[in-house]
Amino acid sequence: MIKKYTCQNGLRIVLEEIPTVRSVAIGIWIGTGSRNEHTENNGISHFLEHMFFKGTKTKSAKEIAEAFDSIGGQVNAFTSKEYTCYYAKVLDNHAQFALETLSDMFFHSTFVDEELKKEKNVVYEEIKMYEDTPDDIVHDLLSKAVYENHPLGYPILGTEETLDTFSGQTLKQYMHDKYTPDKVVISIAGNVKESFIHQVEGLFGSYEGGNHLREEKVPTFHFNKSVRKKDTEQAHLCLGFEGLPIGHDEIYDLIVLNNILGGSMSSRLFQEVREQRGLAYSVFSYHSSYQDTGMVTIYAGTGAKQLDHLFDTIQSTLDTIKGSGVTEKEVRNCKEQLKGNLMLSLESTNSRMSRNGKNELLLGKHRSLDEIVEQIDQVSIDHVNQLSKKIFTSKYSVALVSPSGQLPKNIQ
Repeated sequence: MIKKYTCQNGLRIVLEEIPTVRSVAIGIWIGTGSRNEHTENNGISHFLEHMFFKGTKTKSAKEIAEAFDSIGGQVNAFTSKEYTCYYAKVLDNHAQFALETLSDMFFHSTFVDEELKKEKNVVYEEIKMYEDTPDDIVHDLLSKAVYENHPLGYPILGTEETLDTFSGQTLKQYMHDKYTPDKVVISIAGNVKESFIHQVEGLFGSYEGGNHLREEKVPTFHFNKSVRKKDTEQAHLCLGFEGLPIGHDEIYDLIVLNNILGGSMSSRLFQEVREQRGLAYSVFSYHSSYQDTGMVTIYAGTGAKQLDHLFDTIQSTLDTIKGSGVTEKEVRNCKEQLKGNLMLSLESTNSRMSRNGKNELLLGKHRSLDEIVEQIDQVSIDHVNQLSKKIFTSKYSVALVSPSGQLPKNIQ
């Protein structure tokens, strides 16, 4: 049973008590990410996430790390396009310590110049590492092709040029403007009593944030081609089709469709591209949902001389799905796989904390296990086939990283 509480300042707390485990996961979810940036401060959400671990008024970066290591706990964070999360997972008897430490990082990080300088170098290296990974770069290229100058097309890491401009004051101002209580959800899952909510409220329930509301521009889905010539061993190809926003009525139909197309080892793309033709080691598809848009991405990497063959195989696979449809067996197997994955995820307090935090932050509601299973069961072969015809049209964006920089000849 999920308990929800809204503090006086608008901050929300969701708690799921699981008395059968010995761990507790605590996450601070903030509804801001690279989408909420602009060209001058691109990368600040991610850099701020890094700086939260670099020392507070009472603890150094080393002391924060040692504190969690000494209790066998984990502490980490991540930034996405629409949200940022700081989280810890500890044994249940250390829940209070984890909460207080996360609170200390959230409110009392110092952002001193020496640590800023060191951490900028760390992120510079992260960007360089990313540049050395063409199968990562190609996904950013695709986002840029699809969303052009909209912030959804920005890289989460930012650039070396934007990082250079960040200061302690820049970070504090960004927190003041974006980390407002109405955009923060604290999610707790594990062996912890409902009364723990009052401890959370005592630490987070009275702070105030800015009111610098920035109008969020609705993105337009563009159909472009983006190519980067790079000295790589493989050609890395991405196709992007317009998908569905988070919370859409057909989202489970799309989850099933994507799984059948390229979301598993038994998928059409994996079987056709890898198993039957041996054209790629890595081939898959996935769906990204945002507040007001979505994208279905197909990725594969292959030797440069096989790129045309690879693209034609992907295209024929899509044509077959649109023309002949999926099978009852595929839909049935996929639905059972989804339900199995859902049940297995319930064994992890981290997974439950994440699911509850994201649902509250992005949707403002929570579905029971029975409701989710019912929605999965309602997916029909007709719905999946209709959706495939709607999504996999002749209009799509393309991104390619390859030695020649030449697109496959049959790309429209």
